Amino acid sequence: MVITIDFNNTQDKNYEIFIETLSDMNFDTKVAIVTNPTVAALHLERLLSHIKADAIHIISVPDGEAYKNMETIQDILNQCFENRLDRQSILIALGGGVIGDMTGFAASIFQRGIRFIQIPTTLLAQVDASVGGKTGVNSPYGKNLIGAFWQPSRVYCDTQFLKTLPAREFSAGVAEIIKMAVTFDKDFFEWLENHDIHEEAALKKAVQKSIETKARVVAQDEREKGIRAVLNYGHTFAHVIENETHYTRYLHGEAVAIGMVMANALAVSLGLMEADEATRIAALLKRYHLPTDYEIQDCEAFYQHFFLDKKSHHDKITWVLPQGIGGFSLRDDVPKADVMALLGGFHG
Repeated sequence: MVITIDFNNTQDKNYEIFIETLSDMNFDTKVAIVTNPTVAALHLERLLSHIKADAIHIISVPDGEAYKNMETIQDILNQCFENRLDRQSILIALGGGVIGDMTGFAASIFQRGIRFIQIPTTLLAQVDASVGGKTGVNSPYGKNLIGAFWQPSRVYCDTQFLKTLPAREFSAGVAEIIKMAVTFDKDFFEWLENHDIHEEAALKKAVQKSIETKARVVAQDEREKGIRAVLNYGHTFAHVIENETHYTRYLHGEAVAIGMVMANALAVSLGLMEADEATRIAALLKRYHLPTDYEIQDCEAFYQHFFLDKKSHHDKITWVLPQGIGGFSLRDDVPKADVMALLGGFHG
């Protein structure tokens, strides 16, 4: 199946997302594949069997969110220069969201921008991170605060890659699937309640549905001026949690799961969501062994960290909150007292 992201009058940005297939790729230029040792050992040989190019270079970077920083970007760029890549060259991201984000960012700034292709090998990257052109790295001040919008030229979401995925990584991807269902599609959420996406047919449908949802949203709002911000449901809380735990305790999807529970509690307190709806969402997260609790050490420090969120503006925090299951609300008028009361419920 092929899904096209159509940016209307910007034909040069349109691209296709191929689901369930890894096609042969022929290039009349140099190609550099950015990956890490873990993914390379599992999938690099298969990818190489599908590529023909003037030259193929492998750029291996350390595995893990802790290495998603400017130092690693500089290493990627140095290897691009050493291998004499040019403006016609192509970077290929083979890995999860960390690899995809860094490869895209490196592509956006190498010689002022070259093409790149996303080949996501985790569930989270297939349903979320690889689609939409958000690229970047973390900063000591927060997650993904340095980066660029740089759309890939193609995306290949082959579910065969997911067969080697550890259970914890799989569950982290499920969190992003649930996220999109809660805010955009009540029927899809109810379908998730009644199916196990460990089963191959259900997994393929969940991947397809999630990509279709994200593609539709991104096509409407590439640079997150409106509806695309809804895709950050749970993330405002999650990014603080990841920063506080130095990106070592939780996978991104795990932090998002906790963030969704926090966002739901705030939505319930504001009358946007019924308590039983929040309970259903938490139950679905727990079914996939995702964490739903976090012990906040300092509520004031946690609150102040929200202002480093990319959605904050004029010292106001924009909250992405569910409005029931299948709806959403963007609010920048939530009193601090309400948020602090919520955080107090998670205070150790």
